[in-house]
Amino acid sequence: MSSEPIVIDATNQIMGRLASYAAKSALSGNTVIVLNAEKAVISGRKSNIVEEAKRRLKTRTLASQTTAPVHQRRPDLYLRRVVRGMLPWKKAKGKAAFHRVLVFMGVPEQYSKTKPAKIPDADASRLTTPYLTLAALAEEIGG
Repeated sequence: MSSEPIVIDATNQIMGRLASYAAKSALSGNTVIVLNAEKAVISGRKSNIVEEAKRRLKTRTLASQTTAPVHQRRPDLYLRRVVRGMLPWKKAKGKAAFHRVLVFMGVPEQYSKTKPAKIPDADASRLTTPYLTLAALAEEIGG
């Protein structure tokens, strides 16, 4: 557990691999800051990715609207929700870890002087399949 936060640049990083790294780091007690969330990529054909996201948006409840699922559409909130899915959210350690994850679109002024890290395993340049950025996905689903 270090006092120094882990700053990650999501530009051309595969979203799932980035999220799993962020979740594991947050569970180990580190603060994780993800910058440029809109530039993260999802591998696969655009039609499949958008179709799956739109299908998920139709999930709702006929009961109390306060307990209804919340569907994120903004790239930063979408990525944060993906990280939450990789944490034991219903346990205290999972909630604490989730609160240590901060995701931003772009680079806020307070982090402009820091050197963000890249995750070598999550580099999208290794992909041979088509991919879609989170910004493009958000535009398709109304974010």
